[in-house]
Amino acid sequence: MTLTQTALTGHSIVAGASLPGNGGTTHGHDPATNERLEPAYSLIDNEQLARATAAAEEAFASFSTLDPGTHADFLDRIAENIEAVRDELVARAMAETGLPEARLRGETGRTTGQLRLFARVVRQGDHHGVRIDPAQPDRTPVPRADIRQRKVPLGPVGVFGASNFPLAFSTAGGDTASALAAGCPVVFKAHNAHPGTGEIVGRAITEAVRDLGLHPGVFSLIYGPGSSVGQALVADPRIKAIGFTGSRAGGTALMATAAARPEPIPVYAEMSSINPVYFFAGALAGSQQDLDSLAAAFVTSLTGSSGQLCTAPGLVFVPAGEDGDRFSAAVSRAVAERDGQTMLTAGIAKSWTDGVAHLSAQQGVAAVGQGRDGATENAPAPVVYGTDVDTFRSNEVLHEEIFGAASLFIRYSSLDELVAATRALEGQLTATLHLTEADHAAAAPLIPELERKVGRILVNGWPTGVEVGHAMVHGGPFPATSDSRTTSVGTLAIERFLRPVAYQDLPEALLPAPVRDANPWHLNRRVDGEITLETGGER
Repeated sequence: MTLTQTALTGHSIVAGASLPGNGGTTHGHDPATNERLEPAYSLIDNEQLARATAAAEEAFASFSTLDPGTHADFLDRIAENIEAVRDELVARAMAETGLPEARLRGETGRTTGQLRLFARVVRQGDHHGVRIDPAQPDRTPVPRADIRQRKVPLGPVGVFGASNFPLAFSTAGGDTASALAAGCPVVFKAHNAHPGTGEIVGRAITEAVRDLGLHPGVFSLIYGPGSSVGQALVADPRIKAIGFTGSRAGGTALMATAAARPEPIPVYAEMSSINPVYFFAGALAGSQQDLDSLAAAFVTSLTGSSGQLCTAPGLVFVPAGEDGDRFSAAVSRAVAERDGQTMLTAGIAKSWTDGVAHLSAQQGVAAVGQGRDGATENAPAPVVYGTDVDTFRSNEVLHEEIFGAASLFIRYSSLDELVAATRALEGQLTATLHLTEADHAAAAPLIPELERKVGRILVNGWPTGVEVGHAMVHGGPFPATSDSRTTSVGTLAIERFLRPVAYQDLPEALLPAPVRDANPWHLNRRVDGEITLETGGER
């Protein structure tokens, strides 16, 4: 498979076919220059959207019952097809997002890596969640029926691409990969800021569908306005769940539409987070060189990808006193040496500028440090502001996310103040503690408070950089996500698109493969409460 930038069509891909839209056009733009990129992308209307959702519904019966081997091979083939066009893909993504080549090559690897990870999940099969309670006809006073349980796919899923991860949270990203792994066809709403990137990946998925001989409705890629086509996708009765990464306003609008349907559906939205970082006394008691290194690491985390990461450290609690002053001064020096990086779009850059202006105008907020504007368009200087814990607790503006390289230092004097400030926080994706062994007693009361507020707690690291694995949680209480019981990163993400079904006294011939006595898919299962491990067989 060979794709080049000149092969871009500018059209949606609906059930394997290129579909020119009837709803106007849009262009990608190079945010470093504000230059318009070709080709124009045609936008579909609601009638054309219905073709995609109808095809997904038609594909569901065959796709949701694929054998594990074919299913896993499909995910692996998508990864192979993406790797085959890596150079063209990275070049287009660089032009559309302003992100550097190294970041995008790494993100390509993350995208293909998580596809292959879900392929292994499908082959292994624990996501089926099989439980079998064998019949007990002689039980007294009441016999027990034979009851078997497994998890089945929800149905077609609508997925929205993220602006800040044009690959790993986009067309073949985590939501798409986990939905496909669950056995759910996907209708993907491309992000209009990087349409060419979306088309290249969309064609890689479409080729994989053809390669494996699957129903073409397993995947569709559509372009259209979020306010109309996006809302129509959520409202379509054939769609049974939504995956979304983006703003709080966008996510809550989709949630409202989903809840208002005659059949409400779950919306798994990852939205707003400022990711508090807590410094304890021991972490700041080192030499000036130690503090300078710590400050440089913080600024690197803050400014990476121009701060446009959902886990960027937007809030930092620093103890009052001399060591806290030394650390703040070190951060001021470190950030002053940083140039602004190109932001994803002119609109995002303007929102960042407006947010920083609003923050800096608040009473009791003062500058800690500021970098330099970048050489390109849409590359504002990174900034750090500071205030005290009482001001923070009393002013809701200081709790708002600023999407980009901006952070707020909160100076605190006691553990009680730190706990009270934490209780005042909204839900977050992460919380980070910087401490030494001498700080363990002070940090211990904070842990249960953080468990109520965040999805991931880490120590002596930085929240940016999310490992894709089995134990990762990338979620948290609202507004970090719309459902704190789930994650959008890691293998547990597949659970969002499954539901349990029980089978009582069905004959063996009528049972689905995962719950048959013969166990033809060689699954680990819980039988009469005891886990039975499958050690043989081919998948």
